Amino acid sequence: MSDQTSGKAVPTRMERFWDSDLWWSFKSHKSAVGAAIVLLLVIITAFLAPVLSPQNPYDLAALELWNAELPPIWMEGGQMPFLLGTDVQGRDILSGILYGTRISIIIGIASVAVSLVVGIGLGLMAGYYGGWIDNVLMRIGDVLLSIPIVLVAILVSSVAQQFLPPAFREVGVAAVLVLAIAMYSWVQYARVVRAQTMVERRKEYVMASRLVGTPARRLMVKHILPNTLTPIFVAATLNFGLAILIEATLSFLGVGMPPNQPSLGTLIRVGNQYLFSGSWWIVLFPSIQLCILVVAVNMLGDWLRDALNPKLR
Repeated sequence: MSDQTSGKAVPTRMERFWDSDLWWSFKSHKSAVGAAIVLLLVIITAFLAPVLSPQNPYDLAALELWNAELPPIWMEGGQMPFLLGTDVQGRDILSGILYGTRISIIIGIASVAVSLVVGIGLGLMAGYYGGWIDNVLMRIGDVLLSIPIVLVAILVSSVAQQFLPPAFREVGVAAVLVLAIAMYSWVQYARVVRAQTMVERRKEYVMASRLVGTPARRLMVKHILPNTLTPIFVAATLNFGLAILIEATLSFLGVGMPPNQPSLGTLIRVGNQYLFSGSWWIVLFPSIQLCILVVAVNMLGDWLRDALNPKLR
C-alpha cells in the first residue's frame, strides 16, 4: 500500500508491530521468549493429543488392567509405548497429561473470556453512570473479594452440580467450573475498567461526543473501552494462570473434572493416593506439567505488565 500524497509506502499492521517497542521488548527479554516457546509447545502438544498420544485415556474400553502401575520406560519393568508409566487403571500417564492439559487450558481460556465480558461490561456501566449503579456493583464485588476464591468456586460448583440433572452432571461439569471461576474473577476487570472509565468520561472528547448526542452505549464501546484495554490485557494474562490453578485445585478437592474426563488436577488427585505406595510417577509428572504451564503463563504476564507500563520505558 502506498500513500498517494507523498508516494511513500504505508506500513501494514504487522509491519508496525514488528517495529513496535512491544516487539523489541519481547525479543530482548530472554525469559519472556523462553516462556513463550514453552507455552507454545505445551499448547500445541495438548491440542494434538489425539495424534501424539499412544492411548485415549477417556476410552475405558482401551484400558487394560494388566498394564496397571507400570513404571516409566527408563525403570525396570517399564514397557513401550508407556513412556511415563501407567496408573492403577492401566491409563498411560503421558496420554492423560496431554488430554488433561487440553481440558485445563480450555477451561482457563473460557473462564477468562467469560469474566472479561462480564467485568468489562459492568465496569463500563459503573464508571460511566456512577451513582447507585456504581455502589451496588462495587459492593457486590467487595463481598465476593472478601471470600477466598477457592471457597467461592467450591460453593458455586457444588450448588450448580446439585441443581443439574444427574444425566448432565458429568457433561456440564466443565461449564460449571468456568462459571465458578468467572463468578469471582470478573471483579478485578470491573474495577480496572471502572477506574479508567471514570478518568476518560471527564475528558473533552467524551464531553463533545455527549453534546452531539452520541448514544451512551456507542460512547462506552467505541471511545472509552479502547483506552482501558492495556491493563485489561495484563490482568487477563495473569488470571489465565490463576484460572488453571483454581481448576486444578477444585479437581484435586473432588468438585472438578471427574476421573473419566481427567484434567491435570484430577490426575494429581488420583495419583496422590498412591504417592507413598511406590507409584510416585502417577502424581509427579502431572504436577510437573501443571507447574510448567502456570509458570510460563505467569512469566509472560510479568513481562507484559512491565512492557506496557510507561513508567518503566
